[in-house]
Amino acid sequence: MTNAGGAGSLQRAYFVWASALAAAIGALLFFSAEPTVRQGLMETAGSFLTPKVMAIILAALACEFIDSTLGMGYGTTLTPILMLVGYEPLKIIPAVLLSELLTGLTSGALHHGAGNVNLGRGSRHRRIALLLGGCSVVGAAAAVVLAITIARWVLSLYIGLLVLGIGVTILATMNRSFAFSWVKIAGLGLVAAFNKGMSGGGYGPLVMGGQLLSGLDARSAVGITSVAEGLTCLVGVVLYMATTGIDSHLALPLVLGAMFSVPLAVHSVRALSARRLRLGIGLLTIALGAATLVKLVW
Repeated sequence: MTNAGGAGSLQRAYFVWASALAAAIGALLFFSAEPTVRQGLMETAGSFLTPKVMAIILAALACEFIDSTLGMGYGTTLTPILMLVGYEPLKIIPAVLLSELLTGLTSGALHHGAGNVNLGRGSRHRRIALLLGGCSVVGAAAAVVLAITIARWVLSLYIGLLVLGIGVTILATMNRSFAFSWVKIAGLGLVAAFNKGMSGGGYGPLVMGGQLLSGLDARSAVGITSVAEGLTCLVGVVLYMATTGIDSHLALPLVLGAMFSVPLAVHSVRALSARRLRLGIGLLTIALGAATLVKLVW
């Protein structure tokens, strides 16, 4: 890619990001408005002056920065924080999924524009992202079927041990390279989507760690994970919109904070060396796996 071509691609990616941000904010403001639209918009804007909402924006920004840089940690970290400040899980999960949908797809576009991943037509990275996203439908369906038969603590134990094991393996194989395998990628997508469908978490650590152990480099894996998780969240967003709906008063600050962090994270990935990025991914994967196990006894 020439410098001119790279600059043009990055400029288009930023345009996609800005357009998605503006469209998301506009739609959420519209749907949260009272019958008198202008009055509703003023009330919604006024609610952003509260310390609680500003804290939610900052929390979403920080969590999404980590997620878009290392490919994991947004929902796993943000959901417990929102529960601690009094939000109900059925309010949190749809709002988190909506913000992950928007940030995942725009993050993928910016990673592509920055050269971290190649999501162009016919590229292997694009096929991997679509395969992982497609597996989410099958994995989520399996999760629904088995949800009534598997105890939650058993699932949490399984996810915690699996994620912890992947993190340890990443660090133990820092100096090794692996041959790429489509079979590993497909299996990875099914297991990760099943985990997310059953528990709402466990997707990013598995997909990121599994890609590294399937032969992909860290930068590409981050961009692919962003797109794949965005596609996975699309299924959940559609289902929640058709059933319980999405609380726009919570979704709006989450979208604002998360979307503003994406360009910063993309340039962080571009600046970090592949070894440091892999080390960070391995350490965070271990931390999230260990945290899942600790929650079982607390």
